[in-house]
Amino acid sequence: MPLYNTLKVQRAKLGINQGELGKLAGVSRQTISSIERGEYNPSITLVLKLAEIFDTSVEEMFRYEEDENE
Repeated sequence: MPLYNTLKVQRAKLGINQGELGKLAGVSRQTISSIERGEYNPSITLVLKLAEIFDTSVEEMFRYEEDENE
């Protein structure tokens, strides 16, 4: 399931790196990196936490698009 995100853009706006965001969200830098690359779909709890950190809506950060081949 392709879950696209604007995490890298949001992070750049705040001027923080993956490690700093990981600390704020309570996850590892590797988790943030995996989410940004689309290799890991975060839990709803983590999605809500990230939206709170960036003071934005979940919809602004994440979007789901169905794969036409499935």
